[in-house]
Amino acid sequence: MSHRITRFILTLSCPDQPGIVAAVSGSLAEAGCNITDSAQFGDPASGTFFMRVSFSAPPEKTIAALRKLMQPVFKRFDMKADIHDVKVKPRLLIMVSKFGHCLNDLLYRHRIGALPVEIPLIVSNHKDFYQLAASHNIPYYHLPVTPDTKSKQEARLTELAEENSIDLIVLARYMQVLSPEMCERFKGRIINIHHSFLPSFKGARPYHQAHERGVKLIGATAHYVTDQLDEGPIIEQEVARVDHAMDPNDIIAVGRDVESLVLARAVKWHVEHRVLMNGNKTIVFR
Repeated sequence: MSHRITRFILTLSCPDQPGIVAAVSGSLAEAGCNITDSAQFGDPASGTFFMRVSFSAPPEKTIAALRKLMQPVFKRFDMKADIHDVKVKPRLLIMVSKFGHCLNDLLYRHRIGALPVEIPLIVSNHKDFYQLAASHNIPYYHLPVTPDTKSKQEARLTELAEENSIDLIVLARYMQVLSPEMCERFKGRIINIHHSFLPSFKGARPYHQAHERGVKLIGATAHYVTDQLDEGPIIEQEVARVDHAMDPNDIIAVGRDVESLVLARAVKWHVEHRVLMNGNKTIVFR
């Protein structure tokens, strides 16, 4: 019987008030659904309530049918809500430049099933990793970009995203700044890995800056991309300890590992619908 059960994830946000959890769980129960996992958070600063519910449903319950059944609750509490079918894997477009450690890590996790996504294409402004893409049987698009060709390149990038029904764009050390128009078009659907622990050591050569300052901790930050450079809502951060005996190359090596880990976490949490936007911050149900 269990193989006929369909699994869904409900995510929602709304003004905080009593009765939200009871109304949601009660409506799901009336629909014949069984909650398997639930997490919620009320933010006192914004007065907003956030919730993520994983549940199973009878096979006849489609997303459209569930939304119709839940509509009275959504309307009553003025909810912004989404329902996701667990068996539908989000589709990723990965972008990379000349540093391939994050790309390689994501592809490996995808290959072993640790990252539940589809990757229909990889885009780069350089040719360096076409062989890596080919080894994973993923099409590789070389889209070089200059200040004069930026708008044309982004137009082609947008075409590819739409043609391939892309759900999420991942900047896996893609060393180009996206235009404000691109950021707005894919708002909340572009994740970047920043090679430092924001907001410190922004800009070029952050590990060299860190070395010059004699820091004891370095880090990386995964965040959603906005038109404000490196100021988008942060999803995940991690740090690693370094010491006086390390030269910049040693620190870079440590940093690469941290970057790969942080980006993989952020992407996984996003595609598992664990990240909800809260203004310029995020709520992450881990």
